[in-house]
Amino acid sequence: MEILSEYLQTDHRLSRVDPRLKLGTALILLILVLTHQGFVFPLLIAGVSAVLLLQMRIPFQVYLLRLLEPLFIILMLVLLKTFFTGREVLASFSFWGLPLAAHQDGLLEGLRLGARIIGAVSIVTILSFCTSFTQFMAGLSWFKVPQGLIEILLFAYRYIFVLLEEAQVIYQAQKNRFGYVTAARGLQSFGTLTGSLILKVFEHSQNVSVSMVQRGYDGNLPLLKHRSFKRGEILASGAWLAFFGILWKITA
Repeated sequence: MEILSEYLQTDHRLSRVDPRLKLGTALILLILVLTHQGFVFPLLIAGVSAVLLLQMRIPFQVYLLRLLEPLFIILMLVLLKTFFTGREVLASFSFWGLPLAAHQDGLLEGLRLGARIIGAVSIVTILSFCTSFTQFMAGLSWFKVPQGLIEILLFAYRYIFVLLEEAQVIYQAQKNRFGYVTAARGLQSFGTLTGSLILKVFEHSQNVSVSMVQRGYDGNLPLLKHRSFKRGEILASGAWLAFFGILWKITA
């Protein structure tokens, strides 16, 4: 659980910025990255994000772990674009008797899409490391996201860790009783573990619902209350967006 963002956030300048500004800035940057047609701007965004993460003292292996899945998707995307799309043949060869041709325009298109992916993932990653989940939900509420959805996300996030701990306890008990010595017994034990967790989900949901009603819950969450914007934070966010907007225009 220590690899989750909630356990790695430090007292950094970005962590003290209003979450509404961070969400708005991240959304605009995502739009700029996804609408860019080249390589330079998304890679610049990824580089700036990496520098900020280093300043926040986020372990490199944690950052790399966050990028493994997107990098695998990028690799598959580049291969598919290179060998199955395009017209300009870069090289041709035979693989197990199957003729294959690599296309230059397909490769470039795959790299452009990959650059957008890594740029967008970098923005989301830096946002997750400098914004707690509750701050993120508070920001979403200001952007008029339905309150029912926010409540569900908050309760789900709260009980993810409870269910994870219960799953670990059940798994260790099954493992100590040789529940995973064979594939057949492993599947049976996994089914039992899944069924137990589903029952516990219903049990926790009922307990939470009853306890909230008994405590007079009326749908208002104190954590969704917002402080006033700071002029300095607004000016800094505007300056950063103007800077990246100029870069987007120059590198287009």
